[in-house]
Amino acid sequence: MKLKNKILTLIVIGAVFTSCSDEKVLDLSPINNISVEDSFSTPSLIESSVNGMYNAAAIGQYNATTPNGGRGYVWGAAFVQQGDNRGEDVVNTATFYQLTYTATYDATTANNVYYWVDGYRLINRCNLVIEGVTGAVNAGIISSEDGDNYIGQAKFLRAITHFELLNFFARPYNFSAGATHEGIPYREVGIDTQAEIDSQILLGRNTVAECYQKIITDLNDAENFITSTELTKASKNAAIAFKTRVYLHMRDWQNVIVEGTKLNGSYTLTAEPDGPFDDNYGNTESIFSILHAATNNPGVNAALASQYNRRRLVCISPIIWRDPSWLADDKRRSETYNGDDPDGMVFTVSGRKYTAKYRDGVTYTDAAPVIRYAEVLLNMAEAHARKASPDLTSSLSLLNAVRDRALADPAAQSYTSAQLPNPSTMVGAILKERRIEFLMEGRRWSDIHRLQNDDLHPIDGIPAKVANGNPAASTFTLGTPYTGPYGVDAIPSSDFRFLWPIPQVEINSNPTLADQQNPGW
Repeated sequence: MKLKNKILTLIVIGAVFTSCSDEKVLDLSPINNISVEDSFSTPSLIESSVNGMYNAAAIGQYNATTPNGGRGYVWGAAFVQQGDNRGEDVVNTATFYQLTYTATYDATTANNVYYWVDGYRLINRCNLVIEGVTGAVNAGIISSEDGDNYIGQAKFLRAITHFELLNFFARPYNFSAGATHEGIPYREVGIDTQAEIDSQILLGRNTVAECYQKIITDLNDAENFITSTELTKASKNAAIAFKTRVYLHMRDWQNVIVEGTKLNGSYTLTAEPDGPFDDNYGNTESIFSILHAATNNPGVNAALASQYNRRRLVCISPIIWRDPSWLADDKRRSETYNGDDPDGMVFTVSGRKYTAKYRDGVTYTDAAPVIRYAEVLLNMAEAHARKASPDLTSSLSLLNAVRDRALADPAAQSYTSAQLPNPSTMVGAILKERRIEFLMEGRRWSDIHRLQNDDLHPIDGIPAKVANGNPAASTFTLGTPYTGPYGVDAIPSSDFRFLWPIPQVEINSNPTLADQQNPGW
């Protein structure tokens, strides 16, 4: 590292290169008198720098004046809340996520601005770790094995964060032939000198194809380099699992299967569907989760158990609650309590249904579930059904593996080949199962995004939603599908609001991106 008194925790890029009128976004003064170059001068400081990278993933900065003072952007909470509220399977009951839920955001809206800003802050930390650790290995401060492990973890976080940003700020992979349409800037240089700021500030958007190739390259490196096996740190298996998600978006069905098969024997589904949430740091199913502790979490304005449980700012939508595919006696509807505290899958207040997946509403220690084995199995199930020569037998087996554990009577209720006789019916059942299994885990928007112009089950834009606010208790009565009213109109994919705008703070500082703003904004 080349410039003293530039601090790892404060170096930021993209939208955060320069100051704007209402916030100072680049601060080069020391914090705790540890400069960027000193951060990689001893093994213990290197480990602290890597931990700081994870703190940036878990907490972010948002509009705070100090690093790690944020609201869980991107991976500590925001990916769940924004991914849910962009879809139709939840209802925003207050004003907290209303702009996301109703698509009334603009280029200055905090939720989408800080998704971009904190996303690129994290990416820059990853790049600084890669460069700093590389220098430390060359200087003999740490071994090449330890260095590779740290570099692999940084590449994993860099890859998944670029991927997440693509899903909100760019059209899906299949939008153009060869995915040649505009993606986002894929940043691979750590910014810690004025010269690097000057050289990187004008970086424009890579194509979506270029971004995906870089994501896969980073994940392949992560798979090959990482030796860590902790749930709350990037691991070899987490890189493999995430590749099944990326290849699913690329519609590369064979590679979804190849990657998923690598995990055979490494994970098992928990016996009950609430297993990953009963013990969210010690179960057999979770592959990568973000750590939260009583002294280090996104706080009352962002922690998952605060927003979804204690404050009840988002409830389950009657749209999915009353879907006939979600059987009335499915265990994922279970409602149990430990005293007054919900410890099943859902709880009820004033007739409305809320998720009980996140339970620590006092100290906010619930892990944020980034990816678990149930998703890998459903990714593979869908790939088997969609590939050129469909394997519906394997697809059915994988689908039932996830669904059957939630059924009251699997022998009678499990799907059969007669019920799902072709790729279309099979994929339809898998997509519905994803909506039920990953409800309130932030996965819905990702599926809406990738299913635009799909050949089997296309979605046109953003589906219609129940009105923002508290739905009437009667709308949750089971027995018939929900047919309205829909207080938030559907938005077609051709509408400019389908994509978030590049934040105005970025546009103001980067004339290249000013000329590449998403159309309509």
